[in-house]
Amino acid sequence: MSENSELWRLSAGKIAAMIHAHKVTATDVAQAALARIDAVNPKINAVVECRPEEVLAQAAAIDEKISRGEPVGPLAGVPVTIKVNVDQKGYATTNGVKSQKDLVAARNSPVVDSLVEADAVLLGRTNTPAFSYRWFCNNLLHGATLNPHDAALTPGGSSGGAASAVAAGLGHIAHGTDIAGSIRYPAYACGVHGLRPTFGRVAAFNATAPYERPIGGQIMAVSGPLARSVDDIRLALHAMARPDVRDPWATAMPLIGPDVPRRAAMCLRPDGLETAPEICAALLESAERLRDGGWIVDEVDNLPPLRDGMAVQITLWMGDGYDAMVQSAEEEGDVGAITALAGQAELAREANLQDFSAALQRRLAITRAWLLFLETYPVVLLPSCGELPFANDLDLQGPEAYTRVWQAQMPMISLPITGLPALSLCTGFVGRTPVGVQIVAGRFREDLCLAAGELIEARGKPLEPVDPYAG
Repeated sequence: MSENSELWRLSAGKIAAMIHAHKVTATDVAQAALARIDAVNPKINAVVECRPEEVLAQAAAIDEKISRGEPVGPLAGVPVTIKVNVDQKGYATTNGVKSQKDLVAARNSPVVDSLVEADAVLLGRTNTPAFSYRWFCNNLLHGATLNPHDAALTPGGSSGGAASAVAAGLGHIAHGTDIAGSIRYPAYACGVHGLRPTFGRVAAFNATAPYERPIGGQIMAVSGPLARSVDDIRLALHAMARPDVRDPWATAMPLIGPDVPRRAAMCLRPDGLETAPEICAALLESAERLRDGGWIVDEVDNLPPLRDGMAVQITLWMGDGYDAMVQSAEEEGDVGAITALAGQAELAREANLQDFSAALQRRLAITRAWLLFLETYPVVLLPSCGELPFANDLDLQGPEAYTRVWQAQMPMISLPITGLPALSLCTGFVGRTPVGVQIVAGRFREDLCLAAGELIEARGKPLEPVDPYAG
């Protein structure tokens, strides 16, 4: 086995440095990535479209730039996967839906353009549940994606293909999207890291969409990176965070903010969340690792509102055009999408203008409470989820199971209404089951999430690509 055949094991930062230093070529890296997909993807179905000839052509173009002495970007030659719900020129923006299988993009979305500008190699398209509605990952068009650690566990959703891919070494960085945990939960479930950036940090726009996004998507949905190291998350964020006039809410803000006190709050059971003992242990251990790194960490009994934010989030996300969403799900015939929408019918179907106004007012009050709290504690440690990763398709096992899933996901669902950044950090494993924590900071202070995450990460075991179901 040649040394180059194992390049998929390395970090994105290491790959970029080696290519910049002429130690390997982008073509070497691309060939190793494609071989890894051939060997592993049939087991997990994380990458649902890959065109090897295009991958190799991208890599060859980067090698040609280097040979001419031209400057290359920070992700030069790094294989990156793209979720199927954003536009990539020449590919269908399927969003896991049969009716969109021929919806081919004529141009890239802003986040894809940013990655191309950084000279990343776009390796393939990753799976999502139909309409990107669930924390589980299967659909009638692309099939089911499996968790590479344990096929009985969900890989998470909606960026389940992204998380499964990067966990198994199918690309060094994965693009994902998040409106209610769709980056953070797959990262948690697959044992990698995932960053939900501040709203407005990463530009968003799909020209294939027949109409503009409703209010919930406009103010809560974001794109962000998943990776196996915090440093790779940082590298990817810096590449993705490029304003684009196609997104009127994209904001050019410094990626590094002013110094703040190295002080964090840690909460085990926010708003009475029934947090599993293994997650409590991960939070306590993470707090100790931060203290060892020179931080003051105070354990607090509660945080600014989270549970109240769940109704706000659902009203803004599903309350606008709910009946049309249900009709589309029923026409698709996808049981998961139908179930996800049915579970919110009582709240979403009856939403009216007064409810929207009240939700937006409550959103403002909750966001203010969080910003005031972050004045005292610039970083907050809390659960990503109240439970260890769910069994696959748990949400389809009846109303009680569905409610259990949504209640456990409270810390995922509520934070997007505030627009704050949040990092889902893997801290280890319980047997083959990943466990981790969530780190929150102030607006446009992803650097604080990453700084705290890096200290916690450095005092644990590095995350390595997993060989699915080996042994």
